[in-house]
Amino acid sequence: MKLTVVGGGSTYTPELVDGFARLRDTLPVKELVLVDPATERVELVGGLARRIFARQGHPGRVVTTDDLDRAVEGADAVLLQLRVGGQAAREQDETWPLECGCVGQETTGAGGLAKALRTVPVVLGIAERIRRANPDAWIIDFTNPVGIVTRALLDEGHRAVGLCNVAIGFQRKFAALLGVTPADVHLDHVGLNHLTWETGVRLGGPEAENVLPKLLAEHGEGIAGDLRLPRALLDRLGVVPSYYLRYYYAHDEVVRELRTKPSRAAEVAAMERQLLEMYADPSLEEKPALLAKRGGAYYSEAAVDLAAALLGGGGSPYQVVNARNKGTLPFLPDDAVIEVQAAVGPRGPSPLPVPQVDPLYAGLMANVTAYEELALDAALRGGRERVFRALLAHPLIGQHAYADALTDRLIAHNREHLAWA
Repeated sequence: MKLTVVGGGSTYTPELVDGFARLRDTLPVKELVLVDPATERVELVGGLARRIFARQGHPGRVVTTDDLDRAVEGADAVLLQLRVGGQAAREQDETWPLECGCVGQETTGAGGLAKALRTVPVVLGIAERIRRANPDAWIIDFTNPVGIVTRALLDEGHRAVGLCNVAIGFQRKFAALLGVTPADVHLDHVGLNHLTWETGVRLGGPEAENVLPKLLAEHGEGIAGDLRLPRALLDRLGVVPSYYLRYYYAHDEVVRELRTKPSRAAEVAAMERQLLEMYADPSLEEKPALLAKRGGAYYSEAAVDLAAALLGGGGSPYQVVNARNKGTLPFLPDDAVIEVQAAVGPRGPSPLPVPQVDPLYAGLMANVTAYEELALDAALRGGRERVFRALLAHPLIGQHAYADALTDRLIAHNREHLAWA
C-alpha cells in the first residue's frame, strides 16, 4: 500500500507517521511519500519519519520529494494537510478581523474566509493533478476549512472525504471519564465542520442507551472547563458543543481576550521552530512531547482509521467524517457537506440517520451552510462583491459596515494569494 502526504513537511507529520507505525496491522503501509515544495523542511521531517519507522520495527519505506506528480502516482490514498501562506498568513487571519471587533480565527469568521479563498484554488489544482496521474486514489482532506474544501473537491467529482479531529478528541475524553475503551464510545455527532454538537453518547453502538445525561451530571464541570463555557449553559442545552462554538456563544468575550494576548499563530510559529530543531537531531527516534501542544490530537488515529476503511483493510465500521448531506439533515441542501457519523467502506462514506435536530442548532447550521456556499463561490470566481456577500452572510459578522471593512482588509492582506485581486 502506498500513501502520499501533500504538505509532508508539516510539523504535524511525525504524529501521522507515529500512527502508521503503531497501527500497521490496521493499515499496512509499504511506501509513505512525503511531498512538499519546502525541500529542506521535508527532508528534516522525512529523516525523523524514517527513524520512527525503524525504532518501531516498521518495514515500510519513507520517500521525500517536491515532485507532486511522482508522489501521487500509484498512491492508494493521498492525504492533504497544506497551509497556503504558512503561519504568516495565519497570523494575519487572527489579527485584522479584531480591528473591526470581530473574532480573529483561522477557520471561523473573516479569517476562515480568507483561508478558504487562499486554499480552495490550490487544493483543486493539486486534486486535478492527482486525478490525471491516479484517478482511483482516495483524497483525505485534513486541510482547513475542511467543510468548504471538501465541498469544492466533491463538486469537481473527486473521490474525497473530509476529516477533523474534534470528534475523536471527544470520544477519547468521554471514554476516559466513563472508564471504557474508546471503541466502546459511539457519538451522536451532528453539524458542520467546526460547528458541531454531541447530542448523545452511546456505549456499544448507534442503537445503545444514551449516557450523555449521566456524563453531564457527573462530569459537566470538567467538560465545561475544557470548553471554556459555563457549566450552566451545558446543563441548559443538554448537549456538548465543540470548542469552536465558543466563538458563537461567547463572541465578544473571546474578542476581548484575543486583543490582550499574542496570537495563536505566533505561539505555533515559535513552537514549529523548536520542533524543527528537534527533528534535525539524528538521535531523535520518536515524536517529541512538545508536538502534543501543537494541536491535532489523535490526528493519526483518525487518519489511519479512515484510510483503512476506504481501502478495504478494516477500520472502525462507523466514523465521523465530512461528506455530502444527501437528505441526512432535511433542512440543508443535499449537496451541502456535513460532519456526522457515517458507515465508511471502499465506496466511501454513507451518513447514518440523524434524529430530528433542535431548531437551536439547525438554524445556526443552515446559516453557516449558506455562508459556506457563498464562500466557495468567492473562492472559485473571486471578486470583491462575492467576498462581501459571504462576510455579510456569516453569523459572526452580519452587519454591512463590518462586512465592507472586513472585505477591504481581507483583500489587502491576501492580495498575493488572490489571482483576481
